[in-house]
Amino acid sequence: MAHTDPEIELYRNLMEQPEEFVDGFGTKAIIGSLFVGFVMMPGAIYLGLVAGQTLGPAAEWTTIILFTEIARRSYVTMSRAEVYILYYIAASLAEMQGGLALAGGAFAGAMWNQYFVRSPAARGMGIASKVPTWVVPPADSPALAERTFFHPDWVIPILLTVGGRILGRMVWFGMGYSMFRITSDYENLPFPFAAITAQGATALAEASSKEETWRWRVFSIGAMIGLVFGTIYLGIPTITGVMMTEPVQIIPIPWIDLTRTTQSILPAVPMGFMTNLGSIINGFVVPFWAVVGSFIATVGMAIVNPILFKAGILHTWRPGMDTINTQFYNQIDFYFSVGIGASLAVAVMGFYEIYRKAHYDRQARERGEVARGGWAVPKARGDLPLWVPIGSYVAAALGYVVLCAILVPRFPAWIIAGFAFLISPFESYINARMIGMTGQFLGVPMVLEATIIFSGYKGVDIWFAPIPRFNVGGAAQQFRVLELTGNKVMSLVKAELLMLPISIVCSFIFWGFVWRLAPIPSAYYPYAQKMWPLSALQRGLWLTSTVNPETSVFYKAWNKTYAIGGFVAALGLYAGLSALRLPILLIYGVVRGFGILPHSIIPQMIGALISQFYFIPRFGARRWKLYATVLAAGFSCGMGLLGMGSIALALIGKSVSQMPF
Repeated sequence: MAHTDPEIELYRNLMEQPEEFVDGFGTKAIIGSLFVGFVMMPGAIYLGLVAGQTLGPAAEWTTIILFTEIARRSYVTMSRAEVYILYYIAASLAEMQGGLALAGGAFAGAMWNQYFVRSPAARGMGIASKVPTWVVPPADSPALAERTFFHPDWVIPILLTVGGRILGRMVWFGMGYSMFRITSDYENLPFPFAAITAQGATALAEASSKEETWRWRVFSIGAMIGLVFGTIYLGIPTITGVMMTEPVQIIPIPWIDLTRTTQSILPAVPMGFMTNLGSIINGFVVPFWAVVGSFIATVGMAIVNPILFKAGILHTWRPGMDTINTQFYNQIDFYFSVGIGASLAVAVMGFYEIYRKAHYDRQARERGEVARGGWAVPKARGDLPLWVPIGSYVAAALGYVVLCAILVPRFPAWIIAGFAFLISPFESYINARMIGMTGQFLGVPMVLEATIIFSGYKGVDIWFAPIPRFNVGGAAQQFRVLELTGNKVMSLVKAELLMLPISIVCSFIFWGFVWRLAPIPSAYYPYAQKMWPLSALQRGLWLTSTVNPETSVFYKAWNKTYAIGGFVAALGLYAGLSALRLPILLIYGVVRGFGILPHSIIPQMIGALISQFYFIPRFGARRWKLYATVLAAGFSCGMGLLGMGSIALALIGKSVSQMPF
């Protein structure tokens, strides 16, 4: 029988399947969308430019707390379905653009492009003049000098931005919903982190109706822990950053780097640990054997890396390098290729598990048994026929293919189609399955970059083309939370249709406003001023690889032998664990741990050990995991509320400091 691991069964049963499904979209969601767009988005933009952070949980939980408190004082209750739709709408602010800590909707990318085309890096590399005008106006355009979107040079970039946003949401829904049907309905994966949001929504809904149960008590405990820790971790640095030239960090953010301290006994090993208490609390929630697997991989790296260094494989590392440099060069020398092989092995395992399940279901039917999981869904859930989401994805993918063919006609159209209909579904499935099993994101790195470079294409315009390379496996978990909170599928569809125009309009308004206040980047936006030049340099190196391939980072990183070795090793470990009947989550944890930093794994392992050997013996496995999911949701809420308060004070402080009197 497929998926008989007791721990998987535990997570699968953390929340009862709702018997009734309702439409959580209504007047509250409409007001919430407007609140998020016109109140939260400016804060998200400011925080990204000043501190390099997104609002994250602050936007989500602050919005929910505000609306539930208003509901209580208005003698109106909010169902958990309504609470989650609000959560989902607010969570849209947490989207980041290209790893630049930019939030704020569709025009965040346009703001980066206006800087890049005029950056010293782009000019120095000779590529500034080669950036297509359908991406951003030319460097000498009056539109950039006057810092305004209201100029003819912006017409085509804005139209492409809006069109890309619409196609992107079609992709998200079409492929995301399809992955949910495969991994949650058919494969019946547990999605351990889905219960966190669902339990948090349930706790706040109970508080709204004044029917407070253990969920609200545990949620409140987690929130207070988050508030106290957040004051030290986020509040003090944010406030002192306004009053002083340098912020005061009582606890180093985001980690304590021990790489240079341990380099004499552990050469080429990035060593340290995350200082965010949330990493330990996550260890309470993540399946124990998945954490153990990742920890084994981390320990294995600590043993193997010095050997690889002495053998000359990790040949770029030098004493004195910090965590970031050590990790980067180790990836180039070895782990990039191994990680690609291991990721492909995860896909093979997934397809094999699907085959096993199909075989088991067939045998169960022959015995007259009812198999768990399958394509049948609860009628009340309001699911759409599969041809609708598949058609949505196919239409959007074809739109991307046609758009790329128009914008970059010299690039092979079959490669673009391959990304749309092969690589993106393949990678999304790998990620959806990893999230469904362990709650952790997994992507195959540098596939797009490798394809562009190996294609032999000459020019920089292809790097700006809307190539349909997507990894929307995380959407499967969002649909699972939607189900656990008793929402009909159309609730989310309606929310998407409402959010899309609001987010586009608000993004256009507020990015234009912030840009008019001061150049971006500038001294008014210190994080952008410090980090954007470095990002432009790194981006420029990729762009020049299709002009001078010998300078490409990828050519240094790719090694076919290492990739095959990673693939064979992962499959061999999977086969060995299966033969020994050991927890299959162990193999997924090991694959997840390939080549990643130990900094988050170490505190997560501490949390997992505390959970497994203290709390579970005291409360029982199922009861404690229920407590842990609600506690984690409360902690996230507390940190979010503290973060929002700190941002508000920082905005006031910055405003006062700019006044002329």
